[in-house]
Amino acid sequence: MSTEAKGHSIDLVPSERTVRVELGGELVAESSRALELRETGHRSRWYLPIEDVREGILEPSDKTSHCPFKGDASYYSVRAGGELHPDLVWTYRDPIAAVRDIAGFVCFYDEKVDLTVG
Repeated sequence: MSTEAKGHSIDLVPSERTVRVELGGELVAESSRALELRETGHRSRWYLPIEDVREGILEPSDKTSHCPFKGDASYYSVRAGGELHPDLVWTYRDPIAAVRDIAGFVCFYDEKVDLTVG
């Protein structure tokens, strides 16, 4: 799926590659159903189905943000490695129509976790 507006594009690429997320020495998520989101001016981000995140580690956060190309994001903190890592994961519960496929998916700040794609 691809969308483009005002010189800005977003491509959602389904992947069967295994995406693993580790934090504090613990495996917190693993998926072979991830979506790679490629967006103009940004690094690729991996969106994983929320069901592929280990149960009980996500804690809702009060943080929100807005992207004109994706919509309103809500955040989660992650409890792993004996610590609470604030606002480490985001989700678009009701994304704009052009990227509706990311609804029900979460994205980790890959620069703050050990994320591998195999």
